[in-house]
Amino acid sequence: MGQPESREHRAIEHSELPPGQRLQRGWPVTHYGPVPKFKPERWEFRVFGATADGEKRCWNHEAFSALPFTTVLADLHCVTKFSMLGAEWGGVAARTVLELAPPAPKVTHVMVWAEYGYSANVRIEDFTDPRTIFATHKGEDLLTAEHGFPLRLVIPHLYAWKGPKWVRGIEYMTADRRGFWEERGYHNIGDPWREQRYSYQEEPGDGPEL
Repeated sequence: MGQPESREHRAIEHSELPPGQRLQRGWPVTHYGPVPKFKPERWEFRVFGATADGEKRCWNHEAFSALPFTTVLADLHCVTKFSMLGAEWGGVAARTVLELAPPAPKVTHVMVWAEYGYSANVRIEDFTDPRTIFATHKGEDLLTAEHGFPLRLVIPHLYAWKGPKWVRGIEYMTADRRGFWEERGYHNIGDPWREQRYSYQEEPGDGPEL
């Protein structure tokens, strides 16, 4: 599983701009709806759905923060056409969560759930990419609330809407289901190197019917 070698090589070693993107020096704030208020005593990260043992797994904020910390150097590509290159993200690797709460063998997709019921669907091969990370930091600094604190998902080889801010859990799925923006006209896969921005660009097999 994972992305084609040529694209991974390009993203890791050369940090080029995908088609239609422009280089962004700062980090604009983009999101839908209000910024949620973080309440650590009520925060919980859940893994549910088609787990290997059929059981749900939960971490409170203290326990999730104690999971192994890792960093990745990765670009961020927004569908609004700006890209940040070579950012350092720190947090918990998606593969760590997969090891602690493994999916059933037939899982093909993951639904990432965030505050206010926001969701984004990703293929399991995208979620298991070694650079997919539940980020708590950018560089040495904690994420700000506007940028997703306490937790946002970063999937460097997909458009950034596939990595929601304010993540609260993941659902393992044995069939694809569209998330929030995918139901509203965004491409079901979201590969910036193929400029997969909108659902009208989808080809047969790219996603379930709208």
